Amino acid sequence: MLPKERILAAIKRKETDRVPFTDNPWETTIRRWRKEGLPPRKCAADYFEFETAQFGPDTSFMLRRKTLEETDEYEIFTDNCGATLKNWKNSTSTPELIDFYLTTRERWEELKHHLVFKKNRIKWRTDKPNLEKAKKQGKFILFGAGIGYDRFSTIIGPMTLLPALLMEPDWVIEIWERHTNLVLECAEEMFGMGYDFDGAFVFDDLGYKNGPFFSTDVYRQLLQPFHKRICGFFHQRRCPVILHSCGNVKAHIPALIESGFDCLQPLEVKAGMDVCELKKEYGDVLAFMGGIDVRKMAHPDPAVIEEEIRSKITFAKKGGGYIYHSDHSVPDDVSFERFKFIRELVLKYGQ
Repeated sequence: MLPKERILAAIKRKETDRVPFTDNPWETTIRRWRKEGLPPRKCAADYFEFETAQFGPDTSFMLRRKTLEETDEYEIFTDNCGATLKNWKNSTSTPELIDFYLTTRERWEELKHHLVFKKNRIKWRTDKPNLEKAKKQGKFILFGAGIGYDRFSTIIGPMTLLPALLMEPDWVIEIWERHTNLVLECAEEMFGMGYDFDGAFVFDDLGYKNGPFFSTDVYRQLLQPFHKRICGFFHQRRCPVILHSCGNVKAHIPALIESGFDCLQPLEVKAGMDVCELKKEYGDVLAFMGGIDVRKMAHPDPAVIEEEIRSKITFAKKGGGYIYHSDHSVPDDVSFERFKFIRELVLKYGQ
């Protein structure tokens, strides 16, 4: 069975020969694995035979990136959307949000003309060889993009965006509409150029440890129309849509199903997302990807991660509807040998 067939069947909640296997190690994790045996000319995705490959456009404001401060440990910079971020070089971390330029409607008016389609938003020259390679390997080819709340919380800042949902909803709608138009224009162009996507993987973090960032009523009123547009666009092309949303988003799941999402990822355990619980409640209408606790991956006793995988995969695989993935990204405390062991466990219990 080809990986693309296995992934598609899982998303459609059909049983296959085994649970599909894919993951996302941090760059610092890959650097560690190089020292521990990952061949120098072999990428981790090929070595571990991840079954998906993702390609996406640049949907930023395309501003000039500027380094403000740099040391051996970190870099502080303004990104292509005008936000000031701090990125640590030698540890697993998402960038620290320091400051934002786009914090008022006046500055939105100044910058919004940057969110228009241009050919150079698509990296065809560099993507093409990787795309052809992924096709030959039979991988499930995904369109990838950040959308909605998640995309703009790192551009405007959550301290501006969250109050605006209630105080200036018309502004937020205008932002999301313009950006959604850009995402879909890029996707349309990429289909026409020969990307041949099998599905879409969209990023929109909607929650934190204790629950959603905003109520489901606000979600339905403001954000859901754009999620529906994106799902509808890809469904017309027979492509299922996977939503990546960190945090505890259990309260939103019925509304996310209404929006048209076919699969939910990554199911963060430390935020209370339990794949077995979710499968029991929504497994007849929604597929799941992830839910394997990264905190247990590097435990000194390998029996801990074995029990994590055995207990969850043997339940989640029943009737289809499950794809293996960590509950976020593989951190750099996980050794090369341990991740090889994890792959063996997934293949063993995922049959």
